[in-house]
Amino acid sequence: MEVTKLKSRATFAIEVDNLAKTYPGDVRAVRDISFTVLPGEVFGLLGPNGAGKSTTVGMLTTTIKPTGGTARLAGFDVAKQPLAARDVSSVVFQEPVVDRSLTGRRNLDLHARLWRVEPSEAIARIDELAHMLGLSELLERPAGSYSGGERRRLEIARALVSRPRVLFLDEPTVGLDPRVRAELLDLIARLRDRTEMTILVTTHYLEETEKLCDRLAIIHDGRIVALDTPTNLLAGLGREIVELRVSGDAETALASLRSHGIVDGFAVGSTLTLPLHEHSAGEVIAAIEGIGLTPSSLSTRRPTLDDVYLRLTGDRLQEAA
Repeated sequence: MEVTKLKSRATFAIEVDNLAKTYPGDVRAVRDISFTVLPGEVFGLLGPNGAGKSTTVGMLTTTIKPTGGTARLAGFDVAKQPLAARDVSSVVFQEPVVDRSLTGRRNLDLHARLWRVEPSEAIARIDELAHMLGLSELLERPAGSYSGGERRRLEIARALVSRPRVLFLDEPTVGLDPRVRAELLDLIARLRDRTEMTILVTTHYLEETEKLCDRLAIIHDGRIVALDTPTNLLAGLGREIVELRVSGDAETALASLRSHGIVDGFAVGSTLTLPLHEHSAGEVIAAIEGIGLTPSSLSTRRPTLDDVYLRLTGDRLQEAA
């Protein structure tokens, strides 16, 4: 078997170097991205639909062939050593993959067999996962009778049967109602705290990255435009921002504010966003009044990751999604 013959050169759980994917017609879905993920780290890919997140996961999980660059899982090259890379990883895709006609237990048992888990170990593992994920009372029911949140938990259990070293969660909460989303996020957070597994999660929900991720890469139009901890990304905007809507040209107003010492800020449409940094809100408001601006609305608030994304790309994340 490939994984027993090949020696892992694992320093990182995930190592991506100039990875690219171009589809026919010169459609560049992923454009030379690079990042590394440490063992046991929870790493997020944050961006709207179409940004390249799922294509990246597809290449890392060997279901999509890269057209450039390299990627390794636990030291195994996903293009040259695909069986070994699959053996150390597992994935929960956006679309459901469990067989709804089978019971939850049968779904998990079949997956264990596919991954050559010893039968006695599989039984113990399935019971352990069912208890951890709140599925014990559901295992003998057909998966088709599960709610959306229950089925998502079953899919996570399915991915964990083989004890992967790297787990990919591709938009794990898409289509779930807010209560079920919150429950699933708590579940993933507990999974992170109870295991040494590396987790890569893709999402366009800001609260998911803030709640779950040690570090995250913001991806836009196939490129990584920022990579850091959520705290550090937010710190780049300071402790507070002033946001205002103007009736005239926002870029002209922004240039005027810069001449009055408010050097940091960005404009999208008629909205100006001004990080305070060393200034006080009073100083910024005085500068606004000093250039004769009469905004239709003005407020102060703490920055969010949406502001980080807006500053980098010119789009609000939720609107782009």
